[in-house]
Amino acid sequence: MRILKTALCAAACAAALTTAVQSAELRLSHQWSTKDVRHAVAEIVAKEVAASEVDLEIKIFPSKSLFKPREQYRPLSRGILDMTVFPLSYAGGQRPEFNLTLMPGLVKNHDHAARLANSPFMDALEAKMAEDDVMVLVHGYLAGGFVGKDKCIVKPGDAEGQQMRAAGKSFEQMLVGAGASITSMASSEIYSAMQTGVLDGANTSSSSFVSYRIFEQVACYTPASEVALWFLYQPLLMNKSTFEALTSDQQTALIAAAKKAEAYYLQEAKKQDAASVEVFKEAGVEIAEMSQEDFAAWQALAQKTSYKAFTESVADGQRLLDLALSVD
Repeated sequence: MRILKTALCAAACAAALTTAVQSAELRLSHQWSTKDVRHAVAEIVAKEVAASEVDLEIKIFPSKSLFKPREQYRPLSRGILDMTVFPLSYAGGQRPEFNLTLMPGLVKNHDHAARLANSPFMDALEAKMAEDDVMVLVHGYLAGGFVGKDKCIVKPGDAEGQQMRAAGKSFEQMLVGAGASITSMASSEIYSAMQTGVLDGANTSSSSFVSYRIFEQVACYTPASEVALWFLYQPLLMNKSTFEALTSDQQTALIAAAKKAEAYYLQEAKKQDAASVEVFKEAGVEIAEMSQEDFAAWQALAQKTSYKAFTESVADGQRLLDLALSVD
């Protein structure tokens, strides 16, 4: 009898231990408000995984409440953070190849962005991420435009003499080539910088312009429309070792949730640009349109500045740039 009780106890303890090992809570960090499309992408993954009942919970920390915006890639790669929705170019200081994910004029439109995300170009970038123990769960690009505190920013000459914020090294190089001065900061800091006179103009995503209420601080908005100079790759990333440590059921649930979130991300990204225009109009902000000629002028400037600097400073830069340019 005593042996039977001991055996039953051992079995119960083993079962409890197995459950404890299989149950997991993941921490997902991002810099945006809970009204932002990127938060919605994170929520879809978290809710779908929870509904799959595989003992996996994803806890979301929005509004830079866990890590500062630009300081999420390193803790992710070290396993201190499990997941993040993150502009990959923010990690360009650690991996200069990532600066190619925010290159002026490289992405034509949202459908082209989706093709880039599923191309040999992205395979090459994902191989670089894997070296940092990072993997992509959800691909996503967002388009954006320019805002000006006192004037419209449409063509390169409009940026001359302006104090500008640009998301990423490549846009900074192009704007310097146009005669602007650069103040670097996260998109979450644009509002206060405009309010205090630190910035004259900025570029970021359509979604960020709305979620951070930038329309309250500017006189003119040049949105992404048929011509979009600004596209930024902003995937949902995960620590690779953390993913591999999950059970097969948990991995399957996470991948299924990610596919659903990715489809939503693309659909909503297309809506963000037009929706942002309506918000800025309602706030009384002037809406400027970038023409094909304006776009060509920016692209020509980028070729002399951003593209040139990238290929000269990154060992594998020309190959990566050619891979990106080869995607129709």
